[in-house]
Amino acid sequence: MTKGRLEAFSDGVLAIIITIMVLELRPPEGETLDALMPLWPKFFAYVLSFIYLGIYWNNHHHLLQAVRTISGSVLWANLHLLFWLSLVPAGTSWIGVTGFAPIPVAVYGFLLLMPAVAFTILVVTLVRAPGQREGIAEALGRDTKGKISLVLYSLSIPIGLVAPYVSVVIFVCVAALWFIPDRRFEPLAER
Repeated sequence: MTKGRLEAFSDGVLAIIITIMVLELRPPEGETLDALMPLWPKFFAYVLSFIYLGIYWNNHHHLLQAVRTISGSVLWANLHLLFWLSLVPAGTSWIGVTGFAPIPVAVYGFLLLMPAVAFTILVVTLVRAPGQREGIAEALGRDTKGKISLVLYSLSIPIGLVAPYVSVVIFVCVAALWFIPDRRFEPLAER
């Protein structure tokens, strides 16, 4: 399989995940602006998850542009990432419906932690793929944002059980950290 085919498959899966999420949004019951107010948790959860999926899509694209080859291990690591991302709509729906209740927020934190772990595994497997570009390990080795994200997601889970809105702030902060695409990949893609 070529990296282009892997990227196309991943793009398709992410498009389906986003479609599933948006289908969970329902119009308000009334016809006034006041009827929108009860929907704010669902809409906020959707926007947050949409941003997260967009961040993964963007960084996945940049990562695959930076590498030369993929391997069987990369295929499995990519499926592992897509598995965890496919669970995001369920977590999004749950935090939206419950208005950010403690257990759903903690579970959502777990559902954000696991794709971050899976993305880290994907990067490692890509670096180790035979025939890879020179310098990729050095360029990807300083993953400060990734390490910070893993720590913050891990903290968000227990915090979510006692202070769910603090966890939501953590989710927003991590998303803000990644909103600007990871520039480590661009010099490699230009070679």
